[in-house]
Amino acid sequence: MISEITLTDKVVVVTGASRGIGASIAHAVATAGAAVVLASRKQEDLDSVASEIRDAGGTALPVATHTGRPDEVDALFARAVEEFGAVHGLVNNAATNVYFGPMLGIEEPAWDKTFEINVKGYFNTIRAFARTANGGSIVNIASVAGLRAAPMQGVYGMTKAAVISMTQTFSAELGPGSIRVNAIAPGLVETRFSRVLVDSDEIRGMFVDRTAVGRHAQPQEMAGAAVYLLSDAASYMTGQVMVIDGGMTST
Repeated sequence: MISEITLTDKVVVVTGASRGIGASIAHAVATAGAAVVLASRKQEDLDSVASEIRDAGGTALPVATHTGRPDEVDALFARAVEEFGAVHGLVNNAATNVYFGPMLGIEEPAWDKTFEINVKGYFNTIRAFARTANGGSIVNIASVAGLRAAPMQGVYGMTKAAVISMTQTFSAELGPGSIRVNAIAPGLVETRFSRVLVDSDEIRGMFVDRTAVGRHAQPQEMAGAAVYLLSDAASYMTGQVMVIDGGMTST
């Protein structure tokens, strides 16, 4: 029997949910039937996404959270359990890329902030989820920058390589507790986060010219994969990286 791709009766935490890929995934998760807990640093932005989800008939709880701070992450999961009784899924999407340029030129504060959000933040939420959930699924948003050389984005690429390593190790360590851990590695996606890349014809062309489909992606094109990985249809999939890059890394 083939399992349906549905999230009915599940509760899913989505970080970085106020815009871009995170917001698109939050909408898709709610459409698939889950109650979605939205996390990001700014409450006002979360409230806007939550309102959109509710207007479409979904269930959403917005909780302002800095994922680099363990106490705030613990409070996020405590609030989710208080509101819904349990948490079944986690999408780690909150990330930053504060420096664009040669890797040798980055200053220590920019390095620290990038690792705090992109690596420590993911670790904090996974640990909180593992302490809270009785089984379930974790989806980490990585990047093709973690799979290949990432000129001008070297430290960001390092953090995404760390996310992939974290995904694989946690899949082994949490598997006996029936927690699956997978990652999605997007190519170039048009978001406010990636504006410096998309708005430059030269830089955008460096990505697009290497794809099979001849274009960059939109945020909603990442959402279906997240719903699948969270669902029981992916019940035997863990420790894997699903690359969604229009074929860029296939050549």
